[in-house]
Amino acid sequence: MSEKLKVGILGGTGMVGQRFISLLEDHPWFEVVTIAASERSAGKRYEDAVGSRWKMTTPMPEAVKDIVVMNVSEVEKVASTVDFVFSAVDMTKDEIRAIEEEYAKTETPVVSNNSAHRWTPDVPMVIPEINPEHIEVIEAQKKRLNTKRGFIAVKPNCSIQSYTPVLAAWKEFEPVEVVATTYQAISGAGKTFKDWPEMEGNVIPYIGGEEEKSEQEPLKILGKVVDGTIKKADSPLITTQCIRVPVLNGHTAAVFIRFNKKPTKEQLIKKIRSYSGVPQELLLPSAPKQFIQYLEDDNRPQVTLDVDYENGMGISIGRLREDTLFDFKFVGLSHNTVRGAAGGGILCAELLKAKGYIQAK
Repeated sequence: MSEKLKVGILGGTGMVGQRFISLLEDHPWFEVVTIAASERSAGKRYEDAVGSRWKMTTPMPEAVKDIVVMNVSEVEKVASTVDFVFSAVDMTKDEIRAIEEEYAKTETPVVSNNSAHRWTPDVPMVIPEINPEHIEVIEAQKKRLNTKRGFIAVKPNCSIQSYTPVLAAWKEFEPVEVVATTYQAISGAGKTFKDWPEMEGNVIPYIGGEEEKSEQEPLKILGKVVDGTIKKADSPLITTQCIRVPVLNGHTAAVFIRFNKKPTKEQLIKKIRSYSGVPQELLLPSAPKQFIQYLEDDNRPQVTLDVDYENGMGISIGRLREDTLFDFKFVGLSHNTVRGAAGGGILCAELLKAKGYIQAK
């Protein structure tokens, strides 16, 4: 494309905002031109506003260091500088719902990492390989918001990325019951070990709100668009436990599954390895070439070996075997701040751009 779309990052000083900025460096379609954050950061150069709180392992991109941070609450002013925004703001859910709709009503598309709009019936919650057709609901949303090009789209919770893709890959075998325990990295809480030293050598068996998201969000993703809203799927029945573990990046899931039509192990592995979607067909810039890999070794997937598979945008599955109570069990791994957060949001924006929903103003 001759000119890149102008992008704003709402909440650009936080960990997910930083990940957006890192992943968008040298992006072929998008260019970060605006960064907005709270009033205390507004007016400062981005490098000064972040200071010692840069949490990425790669250096801050030179192109953003001198961008003067804007006040995220000055919606019209911020929106006038961009074609669309990524949202990673740190506010209450009610505040996030309100400000994201304000941006949409300025005719600025919003691709959000936040959970506030995930259950708004006409807001698509998208894993692009699984439910790209859900973006059709945007037309109904625009009627509600009285906009021509402004809308909100969201990506789902990071914890479900390590098992929801295989539920989609195995759909023809009709999964009916799923039990999942997720072992979640501290970056999911926006932390590093420097910020959270008490997590070293520790496990915390509670993450607020995470289990409800992990049980319900896959059902919206596997649901259907009906009369301008998304109706969640009736099955599988999912129950989860979500545990914080001393890992920086990477959410692991131990999953047990029962099917209506019991497959063989070989059939399940074949479906995993062959599964792909619209991002692969369209060769979207952030799309992994192979969405899900299956690892044969008994001691895989491992965070240290596999979390960066396909630049953090792929899913790793291993230890698939028959179970004595359920039909099968397996272990999944996904990168929670790449595929599970900013990278998933960027892929969603690429899909929306490719389908004509995001254009230059």
